[in-house]
Amino acid sequence: MILLNFSHPLTSSQKEQIEALTGQALDKVLDVAVHFDNQLPFVPQLEALMENIPLSPAQWQNEPILINPPSLNFITALLIAELHGRMGYFAPIVRLRPKAGSLPPQYEVAEILNLNEVRERARTHRYRNGENGA
Repeated sequence: MILLNFSHPLTSSQKEQIEALTGQALDKVLDVAVHFDNQLPFVPQLEALMENIPLSPAQWQNEPILINPPSLNFITALLIAELHGRMGYFAPIVRLRPKAGSLPPQYEVAEILNLNEVRERARTHRYRNGENGA
């Protein structure tokens, strides 16, 4: 599995937690530095960021890919849309949480969020009570 890390570097422990939760080995971890200029439009910055990720169109569509998203919500929303366009589905994402009582603050992997599964489940709520929205 390929892990695209758009956040802080992951520790060995966090990588092990990801492998345990997914049941798959991390074959490749690509750390992608995300630094957007708030004074400039975000879409061109996202396009430039994506051009620096060394994956072929075939890899985007066929390799199992997991995402550790950036912390800024606007960039994450754009990134998810971009990835869906390249991959044809919503990639699962890693959710980290602070470890209770850790000093200095440390983070552990809380769960893997299957965005595509969430999308499919939400599709069942499109039509309720026999209404089709027309």
